[in-house]
Amino acid sequence: MALRWRLGISLLVLVLCFIFALPNVPAISALNVLPSGKIALGLDLKGGIHLTLGVETNRAVTNALAIAGQDLRRLAQEEKIVVLRPRVVSGDNLEFMLPRAEDEQKFRNLLTKNFPQLAAGEPQRGDAGQLRYVARFTPDEIARLETMALDQALRTIRNRIDQFGVAEPDIRKQAGNRIQVQLPGISDPRRAVELLKQTAHLEFHLVRDDVDPGKPALPTGVIVLPLLEKSASGQESAEKRIALERDVMLTGEDVADARPNFDRMNQAYVMLNFNSRGGRVFEQVTGENVGRRMAIVLDGKVYSAPVIRDRIGGGRASISGNFTTAEAQDLAIVLRAGSLPAPVTVLEERSVGPSLGQESIDSGIRAALAGAVGVALFMAIYYGLSGLIADAMLGFTLLMIVAGLTAFGATLTLPGIAGIVLTIGMAVDANVLILERIREEIRLGLTPFAAVKAGFERAAISITDSNLTTIIAAVILYQFGTGPIRGFAVTLSLGILASMFTAIFVSRAIFEEWARRCGAKGLSI
Repeated sequence: MALRWRLGISLLVLVLCFIFALPNVPAISALNVLPSGKIALGLDLKGGIHLTLGVETNRAVTNALAIAGQDLRRLAQEEKIVVLRPRVVSGDNLEFMLPRAEDEQKFRNLLTKNFPQLAAGEPQRGDAGQLRYVARFTPDEIARLETMALDQALRTIRNRIDQFGVAEPDIRKQAGNRIQVQLPGISDPRRAVELLKQTAHLEFHLVRDDVDPGKPALPTGVIVLPLLEKSASGQESAEKRIALERDVMLTGEDVADARPNFDRMNQAYVMLNFNSRGGRVFEQVTGENVGRRMAIVLDGKVYSAPVIRDRIGGGRASISGNFTTAEAQDLAIVLRAGSLPAPVTVLEERSVGPSLGQESIDSGIRAALAGAVGVALFMAIYYGLSGLIADAMLGFTLLMIVAGLTAFGATLTLPGIAGIVLTIGMAVDANVLILERIREEIRLGLTPFAAVKAGFERAAISITDSNLTTIIAAVILYQFGTGPIRGFAVTLSLGILASMFTAIFVSRAIFEEWARRCGAKGLSI
């Protein structure tokens, strides 16, 4: 009864493997009765684009320093301490003024308690008794902010690519604040590049209407950016320029949600909802600067600079810029997926053509077929009919690998094909151990059925031990490897599990049924 159960389970697994593997055959994939999934091919097999992105982490540190200056000023106001003109100088120094020298100790306590990441030296005393401080982040804080900016950029890019619909992208960090992106099989490479280049780095600055943006020399703490305008045909123009305060009031990190919307004239714009900190700071900044203009800067361009009419509460703002509906939707998507903490530039772009990928597939298939045919001929010649059964188990193993890759949605890469070729040898190795063990038991005088039973029981221990150590190595490769290394680990692990199932479970059921039927005639081994 147990033998029949093993044969039944083996037949059921064979049928399921056929069902999941057949959609990979072009002539059969059109049938709606079969699963729709197919094996996803990696960049080296399917073609696509390879990008190397550089993250300007120093900008993230500068923005964080500007925000720290605003928070410092706000907390000082709550403690009845006046802090004037906090601004970032030279990119890594925060300069601010304490007009009342008697507040020095109280301010020092505030700084130590709430801003341990800021290192402030001894202040310079002015003629009127005011204190001028220059503070900067500690080296540990700078390293933390740079690492966090790189990690957040990695997560944001992955979110955008997931919305773009690329199957199994390879996104990883590299040395030098770089991110490598591989997008296999995309149909519109240019759109993908534009999506990633659109950093959606959102900032809010106060406008300096008292400064002429055309002057070659600008006051300290002032920057000039292009003011984006659109013609009636929808063409962007950035001929006008506008002077802004360098310090950032808010960034995209303070945005909790972004949605496209329409005004009364049916013009598309993007509605922003701030998080709790962003809503609080936005309300304070607008309340303190009624009558001034606030510029909404996206990726280094000023989209709008409305006048602050009154304190704005509720944690909401809007970005308008004569958007089309599609532009407003795309902008909302990238802001919702996450605003990059620092600008990102494309340092390298390389395309892999589908023809080159097809050559890799053909070469890999030829290698796998050559190895499989060579092994199958050897087994049939050396072990006779038992070798043919081992060859059938090898085909079953390969079928299980294809079905497993399809069912789990794994990506097949060129190293993955190498893992399949390696599995062919390892799968036959298990059968060789079993068949040699059966031969030894027959020489000792056991009956065919007893020899088969003893051979499988004693060989199974060695097979399990050797394959288990290989699986451990494959798991480590998958855990700590990236990209193609993971592809190799996946196919190798799947192949080992499949070969153990066919060698120990399926072939044992076939051999026991054969030995039971042949009786004293013996086995062809």
